[in-house]
Amino acid sequence: MLISFITAILIGVSAYGLSDDIGFYIAEFWVWDWGKEIVTILSNIIGGLFIILIGLILFKHIIMAFSAPFMSPVSEKIEKHLVGNLHSHRKTTFTEQLWRGIRINIRNLSLEIVLTIPILLLGFIPVIGIISTILLFLVQAYYAGFGNMDYTLERHFKYNESIQFVKNHRGLAIGNGIVFMLFLLIPVFGVILVLPLSVTAASVKTIEALQIKNK
Repeated sequence: MLISFITAILIGVSAYGLSDDIGFYIAEFWVWDWGKEIVTILSNIIGGLFIILIGLILFKHIIMAFSAPFMSPVSEKIEKHLVGNLHSHRKTTFTEQLWRGIRINIRNLSLEIVLTIPILLLGFIPVIGIISTILLFLVQAYYAGFGNMDYTLERHFKYNESIQFVKNHRGLAIGNGIVFMLFLLIPVFGVILVLPLSVTAASVKTIEALQIKNK
């Protein structure tokens, strides 16, 4: 919760401070004097939204990466409660959990940015822009759900095996991620509670999927 809160504050401050700068550079493309003030205001708004969008992408990956050593034990306790004996599962240390969290989230962040850029460009096309918004939300939801599921998967699979498992259960990842993204819309409390609640939900559903797979 503390990691989520601090990260959210840093992103909010950055959005406030950098929106004017980005807006200024966008407004420079408008070379005419008429309508300059309106264009500047709109450019500042676009700049702020751009920073917030990038901030949301970074937010989930930062908190998921650095919360891994804390959320993995939570996921493990949930699994013990649901299925009991965990002796056959992979044992990982605090450092291994942190490194895996960083590795997974750097990978996901890179892929998400690669997908986000063309989707944003599609948003400037009339009508298609609506579809672009939906696609952008689903991409963010998928990678949020991916990170939440991996707190459980890291005890069962190696790095590449976990990636394949999530690919085979995209619906589960997207469903969890949608709730994650919507939770962020709740002022203050959403940012603080989003990770523990979404990880709890992801753990339960991921364990169910693992049990079906192992039958």
